[in-house]
Amino acid sequence: MDTMQDTPLIRPAAFEDVRAMLAFDAYASSHPERQYFLEESVGKQQCWVALRAGAVIGYVVLTYHFFDHGFVSLVVVAPGHQRQGVASRLLAAAEAACTTAKLFVSTNQSNLASRRLILKAGFVPSGVIENLDEHDPELVYFKRIRA
Repeated sequence: MDTMQDTPLIRPAAFEDVRAMLAFDAYASSHPERQYFLEESVGKQQCWVALRAGAVIGYVVLTYHFFDHGFVSLVVVAPGHQRQGVASRLLAAAEAACTTAKLFVSTNQSNLASRRLILKAGFVPSGVIENLDEHDPELVYFKRIRA
């Protein structure tokens, strides 16, 4: 359990954070379009970072392209900081910032850690999307955050 001084600070991402975000994002190393997506998300004020000791250790992106509802597109935490509550804090920040009544998030069926995180954050299963990744369905989750 995090102590108060270990609890990460969550703040809106700045363009200067993108390089640090890409450095621990394994997907980004083989998908250069991730940099453009992150820069666009920062520019639209749809990205928040988690910091410890001034260093970026995680980020979350909240968009509104999922049928005009809030959708958590990404939650990424640096390997050395995983399973320490950082992703939970980032999800909570996205929820607090969400301007719609419904918030959605998704993950691959194979990603058990992400599924546990999402359920622990109070989301409920909402559906399945086949054929995004071969033989690994995308599970969609929902949370009503206001009436």
